[in-house]
Amino acid sequence: MSTTRAFAARLVGCSVFDPNGDKVGKVRDILVVNRAKASPRVVGMIVEVPGKRRVFLSIGRITSIGSGQIITTGLINLRRFEQRGGEVRVIAELLGRRVSLADGSGTAQIEDVAIEEVGLGDWEIGQVFLRRPRTGPSPFGKGATVFASWSEIADDTAPGEAQSATQLVASFADLLPADLANVMLDLPETRMIEVAEELSDDRLADVLEEMPEAEQVDILAHLDDERAADVLDQMQPDDAADLIAQLSSERGEALLDLMEPEEAEDVRFLLTYAPDTAGGLMTNEPIIVSSDATVAEGLALIRRHELAPALGAAVCVTLPPYEAPTGRFLGIVHFQRMLRYPPSERLGTLIDATLEPVHADTSAAEVSRILASYNLVSVPVVDENHRLVGVVTIDDVLDYLLPDDWRSTNDEPELQPTTTASVPVKGRRTRNGTR
Repeated sequence: MSTTRAFAARLVGCSVFDPNGDKVGKVRDILVVNRAKASPRVVGMIVEVPGKRRVFLSIGRITSIGSGQIITTGLINLRRFEQRGGEVRVIAELLGRRVSLADGSGTAQIEDVAIEEVGLGDWEIGQVFLRRPRTGPSPFGKGATVFASWSEIADDTAPGEAQSATQLVASFADLLPADLANVMLDLPETRMIEVAEELSDDRLADVLEEMPEAEQVDILAHLDDERAADVLDQMQPDDAADLIAQLSSERGEALLDLMEPEEAEDVRFLLTYAPDTAGGLMTNEPIIVSSDATVAEGLALIRRHELAPALGAAVCVTLPPYEAPTGRFLGIVHFQRMLRYPPSERLGTLIDATLEPVHADTSAAEVSRILASYNLVSVPVVDENHRLVGVVTIDDVLDYLLPDDWRSTNDEPELQPTTTASVPVKGRRTRNGTR
């Protein structure tokens, strides 16, 4: 059933279907343009289609909004969305904005906005859902809520004042780190920084690991040293080392001094290797066990939910000590082989004798060749004394081989949409063709 009124925050994540009932994508934001003497007009939605690409869907191409789904005419241009001057994203840029009320009753923050159909295919922002500042002493209480029309509010954000990103972060809670990184890369720089500052340390660490180096450095530059060090503590040591290597030596050393000693030690160790070598690509936190460990113990270690899949593909067997750099490296045991033996079997008897480790100074190109030639997802790295110092995983190699801007490139081939019409839309337009 179609509706003539919908709240923007509730539309985020809703599925978009064509007339045949085939799913086209998911709503990620609502796009509006401001008008001088009227409420902002809705021009369309930002939709995430397969391949994690975000495209523009004109409001004139939407035939139904309601029941947790959006129905379109089937005509969708799959060119990557690019925001134009004068356009405002409701979720990314309006939510959290501080406004003052025209009746003089004070200020409030925008928590949601309602879009309303005022004519056939013509939508605009109707009421705005606001929350007033907390008045009680309790840190857990919330301020009162109130509805207001667009004409009854005015922007109250001072120049240079940060906009609250709490509501925006909440709307992104279901996104995987890589997807959230892509969303943030699409935001204006100021808003991206505001969102980064609102994220928890571990969430921001996960997102930074999925971003290009330039944006990593930019975000870290806006964090104070204490917060930046806390975020680096939560990152994988190899990713933290790569990021610190992009900073000035003074700030890098200052952040290392503020990090937890054990985490800083791992990062300093990785920074001693050239970036285009196995040592520069590796992580120094593989799963390490003794030869007397059992299959049951090995499987228990790779079941940990926080473990990256590539790291869980095999366990490394060494002599003591069992932290990198370890005692002499004995070999690896693939998890698939562990599945074929009883739980009591000793891992020392299951070592893959055909797989040779690489040395820390082995070139990244050679590591890539080895992974490809032997269909591996990881390869162990040893030093000159044959001690295990880490493992290089397939994702590390892909990050090295792909161009620096692979996360944000706009050069993907155009996808052909499934549509019931014979002529696809050639450009992004509004209902009346003005876009």
